[in-house]
Amino acid sequence: MQAHQLRPPKGATHARKRVGRGNASGTGTFAGKGGKGQTERSGKKPRRHFEGGQTPLMRRLPSKRGFVSPFRVEYTPVNLRDLDRFEAGAEITPETLKAAGIVSSARNPVKLLGDGELDRKLTVRVHKFSTVAKEKVEAAGGTIEEITTDGNGK
Repeated sequence: MQAHQLRPPKGATHARKRVGRGNASGTGTFAGKGGKGQTERSGKKPRRHFEGGQTPLMRRLPSKRGFVSPFRVEYTPVNLRDLDRFEAGAEITPETLKAAGIVSSARNPVKLLGDGELDRKLTVRVHKFSTVAKEKVEAAGGTIEEITTDGNGK
């Protein structure tokens, strides 16, 4: 066998598509190039996501705005009125708050807020507290301590 006798196997090659040879051929009129105008011409195409001057989809959709710090610590708020269910002299920690059903998770840091009144002596250990809450706990004869946290606030 010689080089000029080599042929590709049957079905491996296809006939060249002859465009623009009438509508009966299936590629008449616009020759498979779509409509008339910018997209039919050769050369530079419009930029990605360009919608012909219509307001682009990404500008039509409402978008997130502003900045959210990835280092933000989300505290679980607990008010003084929530501590009414504990007996006098009790020690309040995130674990006891979780056991009492006041907070959903003891893993998140807790902040004590001053909404409500406190009429019993309690020892409160939380991650943060407001100045009003501290004054009210100390006025009731209790003590309040801040739990130190690692860099992630936990």
